[in-house]
Amino acid sequence: MDGYTPAQAAAITGLPLAAVHKAIDTRLIRPRSTRSGATIRRLLTKEQLIYLQLEAEGLRLLPVGTRREIAESIQRSPKTETLPVANGTALLIEIGTARRAVESQLKQLARIEEMVVSDPEIMRGTPVFKGTRIPVDLVADMLAQGATAEEILEGYPTLSKEKIAIAPLYMRAFPRRGRPGRRPWQGKKARGRKSFPLSSLLRSA
Repeated sequence: MDGYTPAQAAAITGLPLAAVHKAIDTRLIRPRSTRSGATIRRLLTKEQLIYLQLEAEGLRLLPVGTRREIAESIQRSPKTETLPVANGTALLIEIGTARRAVESQLKQLARIEEMVVSDPEIMRGTPVFKGTRIPVDLVADMLAQGATAEEILEGYPTLSKEKIAIAPLYMRAFPRRGRPGRRPWQGKKARGRKSFPLSSLLRSA
């Protein structure tokens, strides 16, 4: 990819989307802007994702000036493993660990994109799992309401635990624009657990 949207950056790093936009607005990172018609998109580099990963891990507790210097250092030397910070204390930033975490999430994101298709001839372009007519947002909503993977598989046996696990991440990385249509499964009382960790799904898949 030639760049990553703020939504993708948030999904990859685990940083709240508002925090990603704040890092951009305060010029801690400076994404590249592209225009498509009347729409302007801000695209981040992999190095900027690494910086945001560090923000998610606690870097945002440091002064803004120090954080900006770290972001610029990563941009200049992305393969650096550690970065000493002169902040009045002996502080060493583990850039290599953050980079490997980002690279792992980028691989997962690429895998997710292989599992999902958006075709105007299928469900009016709603993203569905490849080879099915099952919307990804339907599965993500069911998980959010407390459904378990086993319950979802009972109703949709063509899915797998891996596909179910990626639904929330896909929706965070590729949020739908516009007002969502009415979904018949919403508003119903959720059964089972209130949350469904993606990691546990992937381990049991």
